[in-house]
Amino acid sequence: MTIRIQTDDFDLSTEVAQLRAGSPQVGAIVSFVGTVRDMNEGAQVSEMELEHYPGMTEKSIDAILVQARARWPIADALVIHRIGPLAPMAQIVLVAVAAAHRGEAFAACEFIMDYLKTEAPFWKKEHTPDGARWVDARQTDSAALAKWTAPQ
Repeated sequence: MTIRIQTDDFDLSTEVAQLRAGSPQVGAIVSFVGTVRDMNEGAQVSEMELEHYPGMTEKSIDAILVQARARWPIADALVIHRIGPLAPMAQIVLVAVAAAHRGEAFAACEFIMDYLKTEAPFWKKEHTPDGARWVDARQTDSAALAKWTAPQ
């Protein structure tokens, strides 16, 4: 399982090819790419800045990946999260999961992304015509997380 926090952009096809290389047991790879929107809460966004807590962020994401592997028989997982200033349409995050079957890959990818949005120590600041503002957690992200902790 791989975690990278970086300022540089990433290439989806290259990352997926590396994730599946040498793994003939993998029958499915599911990926999610999050991008910067140009509008949020009714305001034009010219840039988003992402900050993190080095060391703590990677440890937090590693714990999420360990939980995903304990829940589903995944072969591998990759999380790339960018930091620094990003323009609208820039890629922010990639979560990719390799598994023998698509069901496990889809579930694990969604689980990782839901936990990443709510539990990983990242801070987002948007630049709008009215100035910079920190982005608060969304209620929809917390609701998405709740489905993984609800009794089955």
